[in-house]
Parts: sequence; C-alpha cells; structure tokens
Amino acid sequence: MSTLYKVRKGDTPLRICLRCGITLEALLAANPTVNVSPYLMPGQHLFIPERPASIYTVQAYESWESISWKLGISEQLLKDANESIQQCELVPGQCISLDYAVQPSDWRASAEYGPYELEQDVRYVQRAFPSIVHVESIGKSVLGKDIYAIRIGEGPRRIHVNGAVHANEWLTSSLLMQFVEDYARYLQSGLRWGKWDARLASEHTSIWFVPMVNPDGVELVQEGVSGQHSWEHSLVEWNEEDRRFDRWKSNIRGVDLNDQFPAHWEEEQVRRGVYEPSAMNYSGEAPLTEPEAFALYRMAEEKQFAMALSFHSQGREIYWNYRDYEPPEAEVWAKRLARVSGYRAVKLTGSDAGFKDWFIQQYRKPAFTIEVGYGINPLPLSQFGSIYHEVCAILKEALLPD
Repeated sequence: MSTLYKVRKGDTPLRICLRCGITLEALLAANPTVNVSPYLMPGQHLFIPERPASIYTVQAYESWESISWKLGISEQLLKDANESIQQCELVPGQCISLDYAVQPSDWRASAEYGPYELEQDVRYVQRAFPSIVHVESIGKSVLGKDIYAIRIGEGPRRIHVNGAVHANEWLTSSLLMQFVEDYARYLQSGLRWGKWDARLASEHTSIWFVPMVNPDGVELVQEGVSGQHSWEHSLVEWNEEDRRFDRWKSNIRGVDLNDQFPAHWEEEQVRRGVYEPSAMNYSGEAPLTEPEAFALYRMAEEKQFAMALSFHSQGREIYWNYRDYEPPEAEVWAKRLARVSGYRAVKLTGSDAGFKDWFIQQYRKPAFTIEVGYGINPLPLSQFGSIYHEVCAILKEALLPD
C-alpha cells in the first residue's frame, strides 16, 4: 500500500523521507524515476510507502513535557501528532504517536540543510533557550534571505564563527547549528560537557555564529532551478549549461564570496583568471560588491572580534597565516586547534581576498580557515557524526581562555 504525495517547493528525496518517516531506499523503490532528473519538480507526484505507526508507550508519572524532553522532540510537535488526545492528562500504558513529530534539529544530520531549515532551527533554539541564545539578522542575501547571527555567552572576549560561505559546503551550517544547540543545552543544565566547563567558557567569551553566509547559493545547490526561478537562464549559462549545481560555490550572482574581501583582491582576481560570473572563482567587479560578503565585513567592523574561524570543506586542514600579517599567537592557536581535532595546521601561500585573509590584515588578530572532512562537496551526510566530533573539539578549544 502507498499514498500519493505532491512535491512542494523545497522538497528533496531526503527531506520527504524524513518528513514521512521512510528510508530513501523505500522511496526510490516506489518511484524508480526519481534518480533520472537531478532535482524534484514542484507539482510532481510520488508514491509514499506506508509504514507502521511509530508509537511510544507512556510510563508512570510522565507528562507531555517530560516525554518531549526524553525523546528530544518539542512538546508542541508531539501534541500536534496526537491532536485527539493532546488536551488530556496522560496515563501510564497509553500509546501516543510519534508520526511526523520532526524537529527542525532533526534535519541537521538526516537531510539537506538549507535556508528554510536554518530559519526553523533558529526559531527552535530561541524557544528552547531564550535566556541563552541571542539572534539577529546582520543583512540580507541577494534574494532577500536573512543572514542570521547567533550569540552565546556574555564574556568580554568576542570570537566570530561562520559557515557555508561556499554554497556546496552547506554541511558546515548544520554542524555549527548542532554545536549551538549542544552548547546552549549544557549551559541551561549547568552540567559539564565531558571535561569542558560550558559555564566558564560563556563567562569568559561571547561567541557569534553566522552559520549560513550564502543562503541563496545553498538553496541553488540543493534544489536547482525549476522553471520558476528568476535567475534560471543566467545560472544555467554560468554553470556551463549544466542543470545540476553540485559544484556551485558562488552566490546567486555567480560571485565567489570568499574572493570578495579587500586583501590584495586585485592579485587574487588575476590569479584566478575568471572575469565573469561562474560556479566558482569569480571575484566580482570589486571587493564587497555582494551583500553577503559586506554583511560579514560590517559585522566584524562593529564587533571587533578577538578571533575569527571560517568553516569550509574539505581537507581536514587549518590555514592560519596571511602574508606575515598574523600575530605571533596565531601559529600557537593553530597548533592547539590541530592537536585537539587531528587536523593539520598549514601555512598557506598563494591565496588572497578571503575573509580570513582580510581579518588578519585588517586587525592583526588570529583568524583561521578550517577545512572539515574529506571527499567531494557537498560532503555526504554519513560523515556528519565524525566531522561533528572534530568541529566540537575545535570550537571548545577556541572558547577557552588564552
């Protein structure tokens, strides 16, 4: 038995599987043509295999609140999945359904993590940790999407962290948001995170995350262009007539945001040799022409961070220098971050105009480009767990006192 499902904008096979509680193998078996086209099309019909309902049996003294905490599902989502009984007092032995009780946080390691998922996730952490997590928008993308910044901690030392500067490196966004939730949860509980004291870190350092610098590009990589996209013709042309955008790193105007900063920008443009919009390596007409890059620039100018970390993929390397502008402690910090993560600290040459490059040149403070994982971008979700362990180690170390 199966039910008919009408594809909506933003749907991907993995997102549908998560929402419907089925495996990708089951979805593909019921819909053999799904892999023929690079992306699903809104309005397309799919068959969704039926599955046994996911059931939880209420234990003694349990409530909606305690069950939601135990299962890591928001109380409201749990009640929404049980409309007929949500107003009743639960009794031991009662069965409640877990169907469709999917949190925004569930998307991080299970499906493509895009701007919509990030927006829902931001609202989730705000609701769950209202006294710990502070959120603001630092600007808008070309297509008008918010570029979110999330602060945790009240310490006088400020550090900056960003991810998904490159569109097909979107896994960095979900990794950073997982850390945001875990850090906030340990602060709320008052417990140590292993041997790491979250409370001490928050009192010493305030950390600002910009988990998705390039939301338009991320959406393009994950969803493609469906015939309704206002930039469809140009994007396909800039992508060398390929309608699959897996290799796309740029923003929606075909500008590589990590070649947009005023740090020997002209030399990087000549080195790249790309003078028109492209999937990667086009530096734009001038530094900071793109709103996403300018949002990071303006934030750094306003906050005066003591350190910056920009997460990319892939290579398991940490780049820590820039034309000898870096302070002496930069190499010390790079070795600390490499030691706890197993990554390699690399003194890089022949690269300019990146966020890390500009930050070091402008402020003479430590900044790092951190290349997570191994493989071809977008990195597979199967690596999420192992990479997250490494990212955790890096961020915990960066939050410690000097």
